[in-house]
Amino acid sequence: MMGYLVVLITIPVDRAKDMAELIIQNKLGACVNVVPEVNSIYWWKGNIERDKEALLVVKTSAGKFKELLKSVKTAHPYTVPEIIALPIVAGNEDYLRWIEDSLI
Repeated sequence: MMGYLVVLITIPVDRAKDMAELIIQNKLGACVNVVPEVNSIYWWKGNIERDKEALLVVKTSAGKFKELLKSVKTAHPYTVPEIIALPIVAGNEDYLRWIEDSLI
C-alpha cells in the first residue's frame, strides 16, 4: 500500500463546508472532518492575531498531496493558508485500504 496522510487546514468558518466539498468531489481526500470552530492565536505581520476558524482534517494518500495543496491554495481566501500534512504511521488496514480505494 502507498503512504497516507492526515492534512490539517484552517479556514474561515463560513468557507469550511465548501472547501471540504471541493476536496471530496475532486477525490483529493477520502474523508474530510469539519471541526466547526477552533480558536486560533498566531503571529501575522508582526502582530498577534486571534480568530475563530474551522479546522479541516483530511485523510488522503501521499500521492494526492501536491494536487490537494495546489487546489486548496487556489480556492483558499488566505494569503498563506495553513496546509500541514502529517504521515499516518499506523492504522486500521481496512480503513487505509478504504482511503486508497476512495481516491481512484
